Amino acid sequence: MMNKEVLLVNIDKVHTTPMGLERLSKNLRLDMDDIVCYLKDKVLDERCLIYKRGKNWYCEVDNIRITINSYSYTIITAHIIV
Repeated sequence: MMNKEVLLVNIDKVHTTPMGLERLSKNLRLDMDDIVCYLKDKVLDERCLIYKRGKNWYCEVDNIRITINSYSYTIITAHIIV
């Protein structure tokens, strides 16, 4: 299975920590109840570019880069890219 497929098959395992929620909210300037669900939807978007470097997946769509640990499926961070 290709890396992208591995992530997509395991999308239900994607999560973050309480500290991660704060970081994601700040970095993306979001004020919403379920940031993880929002980011999972971004990853599942057919336009999302998903690639793996080292231990992390990087998902880029709609000027957002999401970093997900490939072993624990933890969203580490996300940033607005220009």
